[in-house]
Amino acid sequence: MTERLTPAELDRAATLLREGALVAFPTETVYGLGADARNARAVAGIFEAKGRPHFNPLICHYPEAEAAFAEVRADDRARRLAARFWPGPLTLVLPRRPECRVDLLAGAGLDTLAVRVPAHPTALALLRAAGVPVAAPSANRSGQVSPTTARHVLDGLGGRIAAVLDDGPCAVGVESTVLDLTGAGPVLLRPGGVPVEAIEAELGPVGRTLPLSAAAATASLRSPGMLLSHYAPGLPVRLSATEVAPDEALLAFGPPLPGAAVAWNLSEAGDLREAATRLFAGLRWLDEAGSARGCRGIAAMPVPEAGLGAAINDRLARAAAPRG
Repeated sequence: MTERLTPAELDRAATLLREGALVAFPTETVYGLGADARNARAVAGIFEAKGRPHFNPLICHYPEAEAAFAEVRADDRARRLAARFWPGPLTLVLPRRPECRVDLLAGAGLDTLAVRVPAHPTALALLRAAGVPVAAPSANRSGQVSPTTARHVLDGLGGRIAAVLDDGPCAVGVESTVLDLTGAGPVLLRPGGVPVEAIEAELGPVGRTLPLSAAAATASLRSPGMLLSHYAPGLPVRLSATEVAPDEALLAFGPPLPGAAVAWNLSEAGDLREAATRLFAGLRWLDEAGSARGCRGIAAMPVPEAGLGAAINDRLARAAAPRG
């Protein structure tokens, strides 16, 4: 049963977030489906609740700019935009700091993070009360229309999440603008609540990503727009392994295959949510440990396609894609 909370019950919503539960909350754009971004199992719950077929990067929400910039490296451009548009419907993609608290799953295993400060008093109050970075895509089932009221959220996610914090309809009604600041020039990844012309008034010309089909947009990796080669580990990945060589590292699921040089088990019990939480950390660890042992590659055992297995297999397929 999904609780329907009022702003007077905001502390209850904050407690649920800290406990690892999923809470939908209003922003000026749309209702977001929030989870503690430090908690990999809670973040995996977002993908599970939405039926999201890919581990796309999620936007992390903060109550103020300095809280966001404690997690990412902000250059002068980012600070100028934050001063002008935050709080507001602008998301910035920036390099992660080494001390970043956000779990790798929330950032899809990348070395970048999408951050923003929402311009909604209840959202800001919730973020302050929770005291944690909150990862939050739109609070709807994957592929459905984004919700702008609590009723919309309950229609799609009722019974699948702990609570929705109801504070009426959203003012903007379209998602935030997403701007990539990781390169030499700013690049618009998604148009949204802040017009690109307003950004260009601050920074000068802004590059645009090419228009994508729905399938290509869903399959993209940065928030959105990341190439496969940026995702893959250094060691080549072999999928659907039913045996493993002594000079291979093993990404196991369930009872591990014998004989690997090094091994990381996504879930000995075959729990797909646990596997999702351990996927990116496991690939990074195997890449480092396997390289140190002279391994020629990573052998990945089969993972069922059901539920979160589809998202896990999607990312493993990307990791195994031919290198350009």
